[in-house]
Amino acid sequence: MAFKENDIILFIGDSITDCGRNYGDPSSLGTGYALMAAARLGLQYPDKNLTCINRGISGNRAIDLQQRWEKDCLELNPTWVSIYIGINDTWRYYDSGQETTAEEFTAIYRDLIERTKKATDARLVLIEPFVLPVPEDRKGWRRDLDPKIHAVRELAREYGALLVPLDGLFAAASVKAAPAYWAGDGVHPSPAGHALIADAWLRTVGAIR
Repeated sequence: MAFKENDIILFIGDSITDCGRNYGDPSSLGTGYALMAAARLGLQYPDKNLTCINRGISGNRAIDLQQRWEKDCLELNPTWVSIYIGINDTWRYYDSGQETTAEEFTAIYRDLIERTKKATDARLVLIEPFVLPVPEDRKGWRRDLDPKIHAVRELAREYGALLVPLDGLFAAASVKAAPAYWAGDGVHPSPAGHALIADAWLRTVGAIR
């Protein structure tokens, strides 16, 4: 997809997007995939005056995005909205019993999309959550996470959004190197894992081939 002059690209989600950004600095991109993707876009399109914004917040679930969507998305009037959410909806179920059913997750995600389409003309990029079997108990998370991954895929199809198929990409990468190489706790990517996400995102939006 061709980026236009003065496009505003919003990355929003949980800790994987946040990745240490400075909340006191609205232009802070953190140190993860959002920074890596923004750096490549700046190199690729120096004439476009692109603005990249990171509004990831560590620990967020889908309902947290819903509650801050007006302020952290719509008020910024982005022309691209990249959403990466879901793993904490599963994690909170297993560590504290806070369940977000697949139906609830889908309904909240749909609300985010509908509100975005109503208020903006932004292109949507949906990044599916992933988990790797590090430690071993993460394998059990599949029962809860897989339906949420499928929900993101279905919503991308329904709304014509671009999809970054991370779960399969991390599984394939784990054939080349052990899962812990890509995400030491099965969730939070290593620098190489963030590079994998940035590369997949850039390929999905057509910035690289």
